[in-house]
Amino acid sequence: MKRFADREEAGQLLAERLAAEGPWNDPVVLALPRGGVPVARPVADRLGAPLDLLLVRKIGAPGNPELAVGAVVDGTDREAVWNDDLLRLMGLSREDMAPAVARALAEIEERRRLYLGDRAPVPVEGRDVIVIDDGIATGATMRAALRAVRRRNPASVTLAVPVAPADTLHELRPLVDRLVCLAVPEPFHAVGLHYEDFRQTTDEEVRALLARGPEIGGQEQKGGA
Repeated sequence: MKRFADREEAGQLLAERLAAEGPWNDPVVLALPRGGVPVARPVADRLGAPLDLLLVRKIGAPGNPELAVGAVVDGTDREAVWNDDLLRLMGLSREDMAPAVARALAEIEERRRLYLGDRAPVPVEGRDVIVIDDGIATGATMRAALRAVRRRNPASVTLAVPVAPADTLHELRPLVDRLVCLAVPEPFHAVGLHYEDFRQTTDEEVRALLARGPEIGGQEQKGGA
């Protein structure tokens, strides 16, 4: 089993693949922190695109916080994405979850301020959005993120990851216009097994990587057809 040396190498390989997938319409790269940021930075650099964060916080069921009934996703219009079937099954309404939503929004605000200071989210309407993480396992968090991005009226949504299992990719494919995954191992056990160096990305590394690039898009692309 060939493994990526680290997240940066995975990002460089992903960047070359995505450049070949072009052309891109005023692209924006959105990374799920923390591990998605070092993968996304080479992609943003290669495409001449701004790099922003896509912050997601799970909303757990009352008394069972590990059971996700929804998620709050960061962006210009922060919003909750719900599993309405599960809410109905538990006899809950969206209004019942208002306190949990408020807590999730506060956590997102704190993380965005930590990583980006006062910088506003990059607008995505009418642009090609590329959503990146360092890998996907079950896809629950990514599913919420993609649904929220789609509601912001981008020109297109591309999911790009170094590694993921085939069944998860099959479930996510209807949510995107393009899906790029470098490795689809069988059997799949864990994302970290496909990296030689999978140490945790620190807050300081995230801030440094975000500070390296421009805050707005529209630069001439440095790759793609």
